[in-house]
Amino acid sequence: MKTCLVVDDSSVIRKIASRILEDMNFRILEAEDGAQALEICRRELPDAVLLDWNMPVMDGFEFMTHLRQLPGGDQPKVVFCTTENGIDHISKALHAGANEYIMKPFDKDIVTAKFQEVGLIAAPV
Repeated sequence: MKTCLVVDDSSVIRKIASRILEDMNFRILEAEDGAQALEICRRELPDAVLLDWNMPVMDGFEFMTHLRQLPGGDQPKVVFCTTENGIDHISKALHAGANEYIMKPFDKDIVTAKFQEVGLIAAPV
């Protein structure tokens, strides 16, 4: 079973994302900021990270920069999930190593499509 780390300072967003991902057969890990997420990744690298941009303590962009420097940190697929919709934010995230970008609010169809695009789940036949 693949693992997805859901990183968001909103417990509601974490709960919604977790339910969607559990239905896609992911084991879920949760963190409320980038610092907590980094500690989790130091113990166990997930297959995927669904990542908010704006969080206290450590934002999503800073977390991703640290993640990519860990041994094996280039392996997890990182999908930003944020309200930041400026082309500069999207470009910065993708250039720094994000694999995809989802805008909030999101639903199961959007998450499924993005996870298919990055190869985390198979496309329906």
